[in-house]
Amino acid sequence: MRILLTGGAGFIGSHVAAASVTAGHEVRVLDALLPAVHPRYAGRPPGLDGDLAGVELVVGDVRDRDAVDRALDGVDAVNHQAAVVGLGVDVQDMPDYAATNVLGTAVLLAAMARAGVGRLVLASSMVVYGEGRYDCPEHGTVAAAPRRRADLDAGRFEPPCPACGRPLAWGPVGEDTPTDPRNTYAATKLAQEHLAAAWAAGTGGDVLALRYHNVYGPRMPRDTPYSGVAAIFRSALEGGRAPQVFEDGGQQRDFVHVDDVAAANLAALTAAGPGAGLRAYNVASGSPHTVGDMAAALAGAFGGPPPEVTGRYRVGDVRHVVAGPGRARDELGFTARVAFADGMRAFATDPLRPPPDPSAAAPGPEHRG
Repeated sequence: MRILLTGGAGFIGSHVAAASVTAGHEVRVLDALLPAVHPRYAGRPPGLDGDLAGVELVVGDVRDRDAVDRALDGVDAVNHQAAVVGLGVDVQDMPDYAATNVLGTAVLLAAMARAGVGRLVLASSMVVYGEGRYDCPEHGTVAAAPRRRADLDAGRFEPPCPACGRPLAWGPVGEDTPTDPRNTYAATKLAQEHLAAAWAAGTGGDVLALRYHNVYGPRMPRDTPYSGVAAIFRSALEGGRAPQVFEDGGQQRDFVHVDDVAAANLAALTAAGPGAGLRAYNVASGSPHTVGDMAAALAGAFGGPPPEVTGRYRVGDVRHVVAGPGRARDELGFTARVAFADGMRAFATDPLRPPPDPSAAAPGPEHRG
């Protein structure tokens, strides 16, 4: 199969490229290599060199209609990883997120319709759920209300029941959980799903949307506010600093290794699709841990210093969100293989991607921290 892989020079994209080539597929990468995301490389980007030197690299922006049309020539399926990622800095990031994640996806989908390409694997995210699932002892399953600054300032991080104010018990979210995006990145990832569903309905194509949970592993970007928490902690440790854990460290997350994420993409590429529609899949380990647990495991594997719990918070963060991975197991045959302890031990010494050009101010298309 000939695949167009957008954002294929990025963290997850380069691992998807390697897995696809190993499986015998022909891969063409479309990546803008924007200096706000990528450092200046002497040759091909890390992850697309060495054994992947034969992968066709097209330098172009997913928002450029002509570049996308050329990249789709002769393609059987598209794997769409290109996106601005992470929670970002503040609302001034909104135009960059919308331009790449929403407009870029729309340009790609329109070009796929012109080219007659009917299979899309879409890199989505668990952030579309907002908060995870919560149960109240009196009111059953409830949607957690947005957390209030006053509560967060007072160190009250757990969302209360919106009906009675009692403490809630968290649980795993399934793919049919109502979506509730609570920051700019989340809103744009859900918009990608909506656009892809509209494309599928209009063209008869199918979309497998992979809702990644917290991905970590080799070649994560370092020293950038758009990176994932694992890379931020790892960068601190390399600088001799203690990882700074926000809130009380009790936030529940599912940390999934990038090799497992690449395997999920490979499974989705050849799986039976929904047919003229979109089907979402949680891509997760199924073994949740707290952010504090992750920081402690990584610091222990690295050799310290131990993490510091700060009580600080970020507006737009959610308290708990973990996934039920059953649908991906049953329909895609995907099960995560990398255990948390093994993954953190390896990540303590995994190579990270150098920081981008410091003179470039805005983020650009690649996926994901």
